[in-house]
Amino acid sequence: MTDFHFYDPANGHGLPHDPFNAIVAPRPIGWISSVSADGVRNLAPYSFFNAFNYTPPIVGFASTGAKDTLSNARATGEFVWNLATRGQADAMNATSATVVGDEFALAGLDTLPSTRVAPPRVAGSPVQFECRVTQIVRLETIEGSAVDTWLVLGQVVGVHIDRALLDDGIYRTARARPITRGGGPGDYFEIGEDARFVMPRPR
Repeated sequence: MTDFHFYDPANGHGLPHDPFNAIVAPRPIGWISSVSADGVRNLAPYSFFNAFNYTPPIVGFASTGAKDTLSNARATGEFVWNLATRGQADAMNATSATVVGDEFALAGLDTLPSTRVAPPRVAGSPVQFECRVTQIVRLETIEGSAVDTWLVLGQVVGVHIDRALLDDGIYRTARARPITRGGGPGDYFEIGEDARFVMPRPR
């Protein structure tokens, strides 16, 4: 029989570190660029990010606390998701710092103009989604109490893909060397071709 460690999160986990974000892992990184209503640029990574719908494509990230990205998304209705890769891991990490100023400049990143929205894209990132906000939802507990976290959902209105990642029009996930977030203060995982296995859906 399996010896399970069970806990009710409301009463604490009873472990040296909360295992939740190490269990729900690895997670895609929401490397989000935005601009304020006054045109001030912002760039920040979010470890709670994912795709939520296929057609139309909708992605979302959760902001714990009312941070600049949330304020910008609310004010302008726009953001850009930039694929974080192993080659830009240090720069991505640098943009996680809480600073006053331009995170692009802080991390030494150049920008590329977007086509459908105002926020710039991260130069060197091989894939970007230009998004328009569809919903901003404040999370609640089962008792109906508000949580200091907001889910920002955006419909993808423009996609940029480095053609080097395409084989006969097929996107090769591992070729970009995307990084994903694990648990703890600094665990990340790189997606490589050796981790791939094929399992077609049953018909």
